Amino acid sequence: MEDALKPVTDWLRSRNPEAGAIPADLDLIENRLIDSLGFMEFILLLEDLAGREFPVAELDVDCFRTLRAVHDNFLSATAPSVPQHTP
Repeated sequence: MEDALKPVTDWLRSRNPEAGAIPADLDLIENRLIDSLGFMEFILLLEDLAGREFPVAELDVDCFRTLRAVHDNFLSATAPSVPQHTP
């Protein structure tokens, strides 16, 4: 999981140099590591890493909340074609 997430954590740290280590279950939105201005840029990064476009209108914000959710919904070999949050 760490290798797949390295570009994501690098991106987050470049925007938040004070962040330090980012735990896999840290809420990225609540902790303001992803803000409204950077959200679309973040989606474009994930599309680039996953090699496919995502139907933005169908995405649930919870798919982006943690590094674990990002990995499971976008970057893992078993990631769904349309990521959806499952509590």
